[in-house]
Formats: sequence, structure tokens, C-alpha cells
Amino acid sequence: MKKIVFLFVTLFLIFGCENTTDKKIDKKIKIENLVEVKDGVFTEWYPGKKQIKFQGGQDELGNRDGKWSFYAENGTELSFTLYDHGKKEGFSLVKYPNGRIHYRGEYQNDEMIGLWSTYDEKGNLINEKEYGVRN
Repeated sequence: MKKIVFLFVTLFLIFGCENTTDKKIDKKIKIENLVEVKDGVFTEWYPGKKQIKFQGGQDELGNRDGKWSFYAENGTELSFTLYDHGKKEGFSLVKYPNGRIHYRGEYQNDEMIGLWSTYDEKGNLINEKEYGVRN
């Protein structure tokens, strides 16, 4: 009997001390969709959807196809790479935030080929490397 009374007193204290002034707040969290695919063009936006982050074509299987570009939040194109059905194929260029070229070169069948050049932030050539043979 003492155990039952103790249990009731304990439960009463636990639930009796509960803060009754808490208000239930109905918060709706808006999830922003930052990715869209329309007419074979993939676009990813920065939060707020005022500036594109990535954009490029897609083939019927959803693989990258054509030119794919990456943009800074201010709208400056920072890089682009050409694709053919999911594989890097053709010229690729990456820039520093100041707009100068960081490196550039070509891909063939998803592999680096030919001469790749790397530059410092002032635009001075710092390295060149030859990759494979063009077919």
C-alpha cells in the first residue's frame, strides 16, 4: 500500500510541477527547393534563388551533357567543363574569384589530355603539364 501511495504522490509531483504556461507554437519550416531540371537543363541555386550556382545540360538518362558552369554568389562564372553523356569531353577552365584563370586544359573520354596550364592569382603562368595523347 505504501508503494502505491508513493507512486501516486511521485506522479502527482511530476505532472503537477509541469509548466502550464508553455504555449504550443505552430512553426512551419519552409524548405527551399534549390534544384530544378527543366527542358534538359539542370540548375542549382544559391539560397534565396537570386543567383545560379551550377547549371548545365543533361541527357535523357540525367547525365551531364554539354557545358556545365559553376558561378560565384555575385554571378561571376568561376568554371566550366564540357561533357558528353556524363564524361568530361573537351575544354575545361577554372578561375580565381578575381576572374583570372587558375587552370585550363582538355578532357577526352573523362581523362586529362594535352597541355594543362596553371596560373597564380595575378595571371602568371606557374606550371604546364602534358597529359596523354590526343586521338
